[in-house]
Amino acid sequence: MTNILPTETARDSREPVPDHPAGQRPAPLDKAVEPIVTFSGLTKRFADGTVALSDLDLSVAPGEFVSLVGPSGCGKSTLLRIAAGLSPISEGRVETRFGSLGYIFQDATLMPWRTVARNVELLTQLEGVPKARRRRLAQEAIDLVGLGGFEDNYPKTLSGGMKMRVSLARSLTLNPDPFMFDEPFGALDAITRERLNDEVLKLYAERRFTALFVTHSIAEAVYLSSRVVVMAPRPGRVIGEFDIPFDYPRSPHIRYSEEFGAIAHEISECLRGASA
Repeated sequence: MTNILPTETARDSREPVPDHPAGQRPAPLDKAVEPIVTFSGLTKRFADGTVALSDLDLSVAPGEFVSLVGPSGCGKSTLLRIAAGLSPISEGRVETRFGSLGYIFQDATLMPWRTVARNVELLTQLEGVPKARRRRLAQEAIDLVGLGGFEDNYPKTLSGGMKMRVSLARSLTLNPDPFMFDEPFGALDAITRERLNDEVLKLYAERRFTALFVTHSIAEAVYLSSRVVVMAPRPGRVIGEFDIPFDYPRSPHIRYSEEFGAIAHEISECLRGASA
């Protein structure tokens, strides 16, 4: 499916929920296929005249894990919302080739009156999936993120990291591709953040979904990504792209390697130069 988002038009389409286990791995990535999302000459101007993005060009291929890094206010989250069809554009063109997408916000956005299982079922319930099937999909997703045994817990009893796992599981029930992560782990402590990074990599290895990941952490971006995109201060545009050479699945130990440090330093220098 190809969706084209012209000026001031947002995408609104979704394919049926696929009927296969939440952890099933898709076919290997075919690099010859067209990008899953393409931004061409994209400009985003808000009603108050603020230009958030200016003449931005970026393509993301199916199966890529692309992280966006840049200064606060450079339009990273705005770019995600545009890709998801949640915000119109002012100039340029956006082409998307996907159906169901997963969107992980900065906050877990759980309903406090629903248990873990009922929160995870929410999206499939809204899709009209029969009860027996949505419960099966929810349980598969809960097990996949390591929350088996917490199905009957309410959000108030969960840690911040566990809440984010529930949010991940909820999106997994629709078997989405792509996944969009809007700085989901920024408010968590360092140890929890690293553990959730490992969980995301585990899911990525099993699913090989496409991912757009917004973060302020260069180390997080390098650890997770196949490519890191650096954005300039507002108005945002792409000023650097770095292919990350580490194979998947990745060991946590690469964080301490000389090559990892060199790549992170190069990205940091690119950011520093743009802000000078």
